[in-house]
Amino acid sequence: MIRIVISLLLSITPLLAQRPLPSGITMKKDLPYVENGHARQKLDLYLPTNSTKNALPMVIYIHGGAWLEGSKEQCPALDLLNHGFAVASINYRLSQHSLFPAQIEDCKAAVRFIRAHAKEWGIDPKKVGVCGTSAGGHLVAMLGTACEDKQFEVGAHLDQSSRPTCVCNFFGVSDLTTIHQQSDPQQSVIQHQLPTSPESKLIGGTVADQPEKARAASPVFYVSKNDVPMLLLHGTKDRLVPYAQSVQLHEALKKAGVASELHTVEGAGHGDGFGKPEQEAALQFFQKYLQPS
Repeated sequence: MIRIVISLLLSITPLLAQRPLPSGITMKKDLPYVENGHARQKLDLYLPTNSTKNALPMVIYIHGGAWLEGSKEQCPALDLLNHGFAVASINYRLSQHSLFPAQIEDCKAAVRFIRAHAKEWGIDPKKVGVCGTSAGGHLVAMLGTACEDKQFEVGAHLDQSSRPTCVCNFFGVSDLTTIHQQSDPQQSVIQHQLPTSPESKLIGGTVADQPEKARAASPVFYVSKNDVPMLLLHGTKDRLVPYAQSVQLHEALKKAGVASELHTVEGAGHGDGFGKPEQEAALQFFQKYLQPS
């Protein structure tokens, strides 16, 4: 069953459709954002030709795959290169390599690494957005809500902030403690309460057995008035991550006074059923917060 789930997670229709690399792009591949670190602690950097003297805004893409698989090689955010953004795509340690919080520690380390080299690469360190799908959506939500939580700041470049400017979250998990109750047992592909579920593998046990770890890995429990703007996109017929997960996070953000937008895709599943309107919503969101006129 778990392999079927992963196949579904990795075959979702990308929100920002992946296309051939545009001309005039400089690519820096397999940059280690942790010195002498794990093989997964690397990122790819894509820099468009900069015809202005202004530093470029950047979007960092974090892949999905149930925290079990996936790769920076599949980066659907590359279309943003056509709109004046620099793009980075990162790998992070998977749950079979290390349990949570290794994944968010890696994502934060990658953001700090990029900011530490921003001047060298012509990137504006004040305009760094993040985007993720599925498990990556969960991790970018963690970046946006746990942005002031020092417990996840591990490693080098601690003088740099890991706080993103804005977050674009595609159907990510928001609350491990409620996902089982929110899932339709007749429709859900994942039995979230079992030790074989992706989230159980992430925290090293079921939510029932590891309630504190489940809370620690849930973005909704970090929401505060200081969080960054977030766009959530989710299909109402998602059989892997219930639509209610994004509703729950959106409502928590709004209650805290955070700028949050929920883009509902009626009848869509876990990425399938998404198309041009969702691509445009993501682009406009990043333009609003990273390319203000």
